Amino acid sequence: MGESFNLIDNFKIDNVIFNKGSYNDLEKKLNINKNKFYFINDLVYDNENDNSNILYFEFNKYKFLFMGDSSKIVENNILNKYDLDNIDVLKVGLHGSNTSSCKEFIEKINPKYSVISVGLKNRYNHPNKDVLDNLKNSYVLRTDVNGSIMFEIKNNSLRVDKIK
Repeated sequence: MGESFNLIDNFKIDNVIFNKGSYNDLEKKLNINKNKFYFINDLVYDNENDNSNILYFEFNKYKFLFMGDSSKIVENNILNKYDLDNIDVLKVGLHGSNTSSCKEFIEKINPKYSVISVGLKNRYNHPNKDVLDNLKNSYVLRTDVNGSIMFEIKNNSLRVDKIK
């Protein structure tokens, strides 16, 4: 959210999707052709980070899970409600903070690729070492190390490009 004003000032914005509270049908399920995006964080928590939109979608045969800024509390609730396993691409929650990406959650979803959006030399020292240890069986990509990261599905194959 910290860059919202920059985005609004520099790009044409057609739609904005907000965190929990009351929300419309678009926020619950967004249809694009035959592909569906599922907003799976359906509880209201007492802090803004845990109220982050959590997005799950499948494209072709690939599974994507974007965890927003949610913590281990939300991860546990998701594990109890959904049967998510063998995720192809995980956008790691809360920039790799030690309050997210608990071992049980990562072991269950078993991500092939894990993307950590984090600034170079950030003041929080993200990502946390324990989180990186939890992701040891995943191919970890970090924006502070790899720059921009792009996934492309072409000819039914998932490809990763790192753009410095």
